[in-house]
Amino acid sequence: MRFMPNIIDGKKIANDIIQDLKNKVSILKEKPTLCVIIAGQNEASKIYVKNKIKKAQELGFNSILKELDENVTKEELFDTIRTLNNDENINGILLQLPLPKHLSEKDFLDEISPVKDVDGFNTYNSGKLFKGEKPYAIPCTPKGIMGVLKLYDVQLEGKTSIVIGRSNIVGKPIASLLLKENATVIQAHSKTKNLKELTKIADIVVSATGQKEFITGDMIKDGAVCIDVGIVRDENGKIKGDFEFNSISKKASLITPVPGGIGPLTIANLMVNTYELYLLQKGLKNEKR
Repeated sequence: MRFMPNIIDGKKIANDIIQDLKNKVSILKEKPTLCVIIAGQNEASKIYVKNKIKKAQELGFNSILKELDENVTKEELFDTIRTLNNDENINGILLQLPLPKHLSEKDFLDEISPVKDVDGFNTYNSGKLFKGEKPYAIPCTPKGIMGVLKLYDVQLEGKTSIVIGRSNIVGKPIASLLLKENATVIQAHSKTKNLKELTKIADIVVSATGQKEFITGDMIKDGAVCIDVGIVRDENGKIKGDFEFNSISKKASLITPVPGGIGPLTIANLMVNTYELYLLQKGLKNEKR
């Protein structure tokens, strides 16, 4: 893909974040330690975990992988998390989702110590974010989105933003972060009936539904900032986003492509969260989150 001035190069931004982080980690006497827990044999999860571990090692982090059986019991998974919570050598804990069907995600995400919760999914961290306060960690994808908006000097105060999707991973936290910056936020979802009327008035459009190209150019006003968090494969196996890219890119002042937009920033900010939690636990000066 040839990048035009209004197309955000997420890969380059992520690489810059990683290089900056690598420089910071290189001067530490001790290295941050990230532990990833995976339960079961979900093939997509295995790939995601492999990429996370690889990126951690590239940065010089210590990385640990805890692989649990598909039939792991509730008690066994609780015990694993509690052991890691109590291990002073572990700075970040990531529980790869989805879990096997017999286990409830919320139970286990809330079991992770908030100060080791690199995904920012623990109810304590989510509650802090919802209240407009600083959590120990901000969910990685919303953190990446806000970083992009800041990097490109996107004015948020007083602007109308629409967030399409209400997941705890992207939709709700990004809405909270935009509200904190004094944007006027519309939260749309699968039951929203007048979506086109709402997107047409939005200065900033963030979509995280995973519905292939369901937002088209006629739904976007000229000059809008368009952030695509969706990812889905079409009938030919090609990766697509929520936006019909060709039509929207002609109207948007800024747009993230899929792939190569927000995706690389998610894993980069996972590493940033690990580093920041390490500093916090060690009593070192932490950077502004």
